[in-house]
Amino acid sequence: MLKRFFLVFLTLIMSIFAVFAAAEESPGDRVISFDEPLILLISLGIILCLFIPPFVMSFFGSLVVRIISGVYQCFIVLTFAGLIPIGFLIPNGFLTILAAVLGTLVSSASVAVTLFVGRKKEAGRF
Repeated sequence: MLKRFFLVFLTLIMSIFAVFAAAEESPGDRVISFDEPLILLISLGIILCLFIPPFVMSFFGSLVVRIISGVYQCFIVLTFAGLIPIGFLIPNGFLTILAAVLGTLVSSASVAVTLFVGRKKEAGRF
């Protein structure tokens, strides 16, 4: 349970870092930037709300709940993976690419831990 919670928390931190990296390197006026702090706070609030279900599901060890949490977290992996090519379109977007790659790795590890760690071994099976 603690491993699942920690990795979901680490994924949340990586997503917040990715938003800050994208806000720092914003190329235009119609994107998230530090010039519009209200929009940045709204974006961070939406991210926090989207991470509530994985946080709650990380406390349960049931197979069904772990599968639902793993599928939910797969969407987060796809979001980070989709951010990688977008980072190449941003001028000086190295920090955004780095945040996206690290977020993809951390969230993939979170999915793997959610689905495979903590399974009870059946008697008589290797």
